[in-house]
Amino acid sequence: MTAAALDQADPLAPLRARFVGADTPLVYFDGNSLGRPLAATGPRLSAFVEEEWGGRLIRGWDERWFDLPRVIGDELGRIALGAAPGQTAVGDSTTVLLYKAMRAAVAARPGRTEIVIDRDNFPTDRYLADGVARECGLTLRWIDVDTSSGVTADLLAAAVGPQTALVVLSHVAYRSAHLADAPRLTQIAHDAGALVLWDLSHSVGSVSMELDAWDVDLAVGCTYKYLNGGPGAPAFVYVAARHLDELEQPIQGWMGAQDPFLMGPTYAPAPGIQRMLSGTPPIIGMLAMQDMLALIDEVGMPAVRAKSVGLTEHTISVADALLPGVTVASPREAAWRGGHVTLNHPHMREATAALWAQDVIPDYRDPHGLRIGLSPLSTSYAEVEAGLEAVRVVLEGLTG
Repeated sequence: MTAAALDQADPLAPLRARFVGADTPLVYFDGNSLGRPLAATGPRLSAFVEEEWGGRLIRGWDERWFDLPRVIGDELGRIALGAAPGQTAVGDSTTVLLYKAMRAAVAARPGRTEIVIDRDNFPTDRYLADGVARECGLTLRWIDVDTSSGVTADLLAAAVGPQTALVVLSHVAYRSAHLADAPRLTQIAHDAGALVLWDLSHSVGSVSMELDAWDVDLAVGCTYKYLNGGPGAPAFVYVAARHLDELEQPIQGWMGAQDPFLMGPTYAPAPGIQRMLSGTPPIIGMLAMQDMLALIDEVGMPAVRAKSVGLTEHTISVADALLPGVTVASPREAAWRGGHVTLNHPHMREATAALWAQDVIPDYRDPHGLRIGLSPLSTSYAEVEAGLEAVRVVLEGLTG
């Protein structure tokens, strides 16, 4: 089918009008790094400044703000994570929450000496795992993976054992878009007696998930990609209910204390997911994602995932037909692919710079990868074709 026919048949196509800038000629292939803002977000932020911050002032903490990390966390869990209430909270950056979760997890497996992680995991995850291992006197056990693939059941089974305290995995690989078999990999880690920490940053809001049903232990993800929370929007943390009373996170701040306003001489952790918080939560920073969560709730994650699959399949089909010499460095089977497609060519670094100058915005990832990030609710099939045609022209110019 042509792009025009696909857009006409797409039941989610009218939703593009709700995003700022989606009706301009600019081609945006970076929704998996920073999502477009929704038109409703500006008025929401303005009303907050004028009515809640400006009108209620400090009273806002007692009236609503104090509970917002858990209230939005529960909404996120219900709408996008497959998580029952009381297990998800919003606050801190992805890096800080990953650190908290890693330290809490290895402390919950005393006597075990290893953290398992793959060499192609997102740099922050690898750097943090290395730092936590050094802090705690542990060893990193590395899984070697193909950069166009990801961690498989066989690879993980060969890496875990009686010394594994924690396995750190990405649900969707940031480079290749490989979609991990989360329930199977979680079970393999559990069979070895280890906990699993999932990074959901490249999957939440584009891939359906069921954290409770999959028996996931811990998960962390950002909110500025497919959840459109804006630059630097705070991350979220999920901790399965069965672990909440045993995990002790290392950054003991007043907001995670049992009685934050007692301000006593010693720290006692709050019950439930509140204990994963530390300092004052960034209230303004967590407001924008509410508009995207409401939109996802309106259409349902199955419809979002179906659109994501349609866009990535169309991208691969058009790239095969239009871009000779380009290799698809993402899984071709939709069941193993997240919400982006990486196209490899020796000149992709130069191509990316040239495309940005033409208002075609992908991003680049080594080795030689042009990453096409497709935000399901704000991207059209016509936009895909226009962008890939621009890639063709640029590559022809670079290769002669």
